[in-house]
Amino acid sequence: MLDIKFALTDNPKPKPDQTKLGFGRYFTDHMFVMDYTEGKGWHDPRIVPFGDISLSPAAMVLHYGQEMFEGLKAYYAPDGRILLFRPQKNIERMNETNRRLCIPEVDPDDILFALKEIVKTDRDWVPKLPGTSLYIRPFIFATDPFLGVRISKTYKFMIILSPVGAYYESGINPVKIYVEREYVRAVKGGTGRAKVGGNYAASLIGQKKAAELGYAQVLWLDGVHRKYVDEVGAMNVFFVIDGEIHTPSLEDGSILPGVTRASCIELLRDWGYTVVERKIAFDEIVQANAAGKLNEAFGTGTAAVISPIGELCDGGEQIILNEGKIGPIAQRLYDELTAIQWGKVPDTRGWSVPID
Repeated sequence: MLDIKFALTDNPKPKPDQTKLGFGRYFTDHMFVMDYTEGKGWHDPRIVPFGDISLSPAAMVLHYGQEMFEGLKAYYAPDGRILLFRPQKNIERMNETNRRLCIPEVDPDDILFALKEIVKTDRDWVPKLPGTSLYIRPFIFATDPFLGVRISKTYKFMIILSPVGAYYESGINPVKIYVEREYVRAVKGGTGRAKVGGNYAASLIGQKKAAELGYAQVLWLDGVHRKYVDEVGAMNVFFVIDGEIHTPSLEDGSILPGVTRASCIELLRDWGYTVVERKIAFDEIVQANAAGKLNEAFGTGTAAVISPIGELCDGGEQIILNEGKIGPIAQRLYDELTAIQWGKVPDTRGWSVPID
């Protein structure tokens, strides 16, 4: 178990208005930090006041992008407990990303312990209003001051916390999505399956174009054929076609294996739905809509949980889904997942991990 040193702030910040949190705007009083040195391993775990960090202008992360990050949440339950939702899945994905980026893995037990300790330290920051939570951002980056493309020999692992509300201003209301055919975000054999900043940097130009056209997010197509559905912005995507649920498969390695995605698939199959993971050509979506068989579509992710899709725009062609309203499957998934996450129903799957 980590021997974490504590240096707590003498000047705690005022808490923000829980009705106006937004997403990612506010940060708690403390952060977790741990260093890595080749030959020594991970060392010096500590919880210190949240603040700026000192970094060499030659730090390798700034020039070659060797970094990773994760995202999960802590929820305030009605009985006063603070719950993490499936943190082990995030930890598994974290180390999978580390392997892909040649970053030293971190012991899963140490990560979970660090997550619990930093949340316990700032537990007063966990918001209590419906729909709010404490977003947890673990990340690792290369710190060697060296200009040359190689694997870094030193790293920093940090965890910061942010009280948040809804990811989209529309909340659970359906969002409008723009189908991107000019740019791509990931390709087979690349880093699409890993949670790295470069994937999101590559997606910004598509997001900018979509925003200028009045759309909330981008539907990305595969990077080779520009025909198969990949992801929606920072979310996995599902389509309900003639009563069956279809979602892009993970086999090409260009799609992030979402924790919420996996949870939705498990719930849907338990409820008796047929869930098909496969390559989905966007033309199939167009044809299903024309035939009256496209029932609904939605995105899934830690930040938004479930985000129903009300409109898809492909060039000048628009597809309106379910009259622009949330569909019954998306609504049921949202209700069930949030009830588990906030501890409002018994957790029969062992997904919730309480902060001791």
